[in-house]
Amino acid sequence: MPRPRRAKTKAVKAEEFAIPMTGDPVESIRKLQPKLRMVANSTVKVGVLRAERSSTVAVKNDELAKKYGTKPGAATNAQRLKDLPKKVKRGKQRDVPNNVYVNVFIETSDVQDPRLKTKTFPGESMRRGNLVAATVPLSKLSEIAARNGVNHIELGEPLSAPKPEVTRKNPTAPSPKKYGDRRRHHMGKGVLIGIIDVQGFDFSHPDFLDENNRTRFVSIWDQGAEYRPSASIDAFEYGAELTQDQMNKAIRDSKREKLPPYELIPQSAMVDGSHGTHVSSIAAGNTGVCPDADIAAVLVTLPDADFERRKSFYDSSRLIHAMEYLLALADKRRQPISINVSLGTNGHAHDASSALNRWIDSALTVPGRSVTVAAGNAGQEAPEFEGDRGFVMGRIHTSGQIQSRELYTDIEWLVVGSGIVDISENELEIWYGAQDRLTVSLRTPSGLWIGPVEPLQFIENAQLPEGSFVSIYNELYHPANGSNYISIYLSPFYTQQGPVGIPAGKWTVRLEGKEVRDGSFHGWIERDDPRPAGRAESDELWNFPSFFSARSNVDRSSVSSLACALNVISVANLDDANERIHITSSQGPTRDGRFKPDVAAPGTDVVAARGFSAVNSWIGMTGTSMASPHVAGLIGLLLSTEPTLTAAQINGIIQRTSRPLPGGTFTWAHDAGFGRLQEDACLAEAAVINSRKDLFPRGKLVSSNGRKSK
Repeated sequence: MPRPRRAKTKAVKAEEFAIPMTGDPVESIRKLQPKLRMVANSTVKVGVLRAERSSTVAVKNDELAKKYGTKPGAATNAQRLKDLPKKVKRGKQRDVPNNVYVNVFIETSDVQDPRLKTKTFPGESMRRGNLVAATVPLSKLSEIAARNGVNHIELGEPLSAPKPEVTRKNPTAPSPKKYGDRRRHHMGKGVLIGIIDVQGFDFSHPDFLDENNRTRFVSIWDQGAEYRPSASIDAFEYGAELTQDQMNKAIRDSKREKLPPYELIPQSAMVDGSHGTHVSSIAAGNTGVCPDADIAAVLVTLPDADFERRKSFYDSSRLIHAMEYLLALADKRRQPISINVSLGTNGHAHDASSALNRWIDSALTVPGRSVTVAAGNAGQEAPEFEGDRGFVMGRIHTSGQIQSRELYTDIEWLVVGSGIVDISENELEIWYGAQDRLTVSLRTPSGLWIGPVEPLQFIENAQLPEGSFVSIYNELYHPANGSNYISIYLSPFYTQQGPVGIPAGKWTVRLEGKEVRDGSFHGWIERDDPRPAGRAESDELWNFPSFFSARSNVDRSSVSSLACALNVISVANLDDANERIHITSSQGPTRDGRFKPDVAAPGTDVVAARGFSAVNSWIGMTGTSMASPHVAGLIGLLLSTEPTLTAAQINGIIQRTSRPLPGGTFTWAHDAGFGRLQEDACLAEAAVINSRKDLFPRGKLVSSNGRKSK
């Protein structure tokens, strides 16, 4: 086998791209997740420019953002290449950013008493068990990593925006759902349905009004709003809370003011046909599954404009804050709660070991709580018809097995962007067993080999002749799961004239066996949202998700990593009319072989409330985003029937009662889980879960024929 030759990469300015560590560098590096090390390895200028496109990096200083941000009238990719550094050396970081912030999860050795409000770390916002969520200046990372009792620090995971298909824009109103016995189940009365979503919540839509024309939303926390202190959100120090009183006042005043109620108390996002409104309607609207429940919502802001993006966080730590807000609200109101999350993440090991997964699983140990998560829309692997590009969002997973040492396999990783360059960051993680040792090499579209990189070696911010950067880390024994992992990052070169993009084309990742006992591996691409990013002269700039070639893609195990947590209910998209799973619905199992998704529910052409629209009140959409709230609403009915149910019991009931699709069996299926949700059967099971029959009520044995034994 020909050995890949090492890349002849250009040097990089020391003050711009050296790891900002103090004290013992080996100890500091060991505690930081590779991606965090790469992000930390930058100046203020690079941090500001990265914040324009990163969900986990933000700049709080407007003047700083204006000074170092991308200037209008960006140059072409070729013009930006002229300004690349020629001769520089790596050295000690001289300009550690203290106005550029990252959202991180800190794993500690101690478990603080939750009743104590002491904040141990800079920017600490929330703590659960030995995990801490914090917003930290890059300049503080080395100080935190050097502390005794800090085991590991990792960046929050990017949240991918939901992309449901709009199937009908002007349908008629759906018929109200009717499940179970209304007298017994109260249709969710006394239960709180929590919705974490995007694009705003139209609280005044008729589907959310009671018989007295009052909204059933008890609160909305708008994370993207300008900060207004509130007793409910004071722990977070950002965003604003809309209370039920404020919403009802806006409804009363709307006729006098001749404005829609939502214009009187606006949210940071109010999109016609909003995703959050549609999801809320499915779960708990008057026409939804759980129509008598109270509703609380959290609006996660995914800004479009670069200037807004550089000031904002929209990562998994925001999801944690949203969940903790809803759980605290339910506790305060003494209500059981069913939370729906129709957002996704695709990073980490897909085995429930990420900080996000462990945090959620810890919260779900308390009875009367459940979290339902959309499995994801990455199930399509090939075009269904000429011109169909849906597969681009589906080819996110690869896997294989290297049989012995000195054998190798190539993974084809396709970067598209504008067809010439891609200005977004691209990330690939490959996970393999602790017993193996693999080396990794990377070939660029121009044929240049980088590597091999052996275990415990890394290449950080190596500059390619085309101007962009490559980082490769080959790590052993991840502290959360003990597995080995390889991280590869393709990063633009950020300049104020615009980013120097990543070359489009086929990147080849070569894995070679160094020591092989099993040789199995799985890899996932972390996604960015496809969106145009303007033009620079003749160049059209794009943020576009990379994907695997048809040869390297493996369709299974594409379920969102958020949906891999142990006790969340992961939901697939059922095309109810055709009695099959929709082609875009993500598939399981998890990397560690667990059964996710759990169940399939109607998610194809679902008609529900159309928010913020003056045209029509209803809209039809397709996606796992629509299937997940159907199950969340059903769980609301279960909790109304039996408020002490645990998340694990709820999952057991759903698995037990689900029915296979035509041609299927009761065996778990990689696309449908345990089958089609059976709402009435679930409710019947919940009604008897705590009933017991004593076979010997008076201490006397009864024979098999029913007669009393002597």
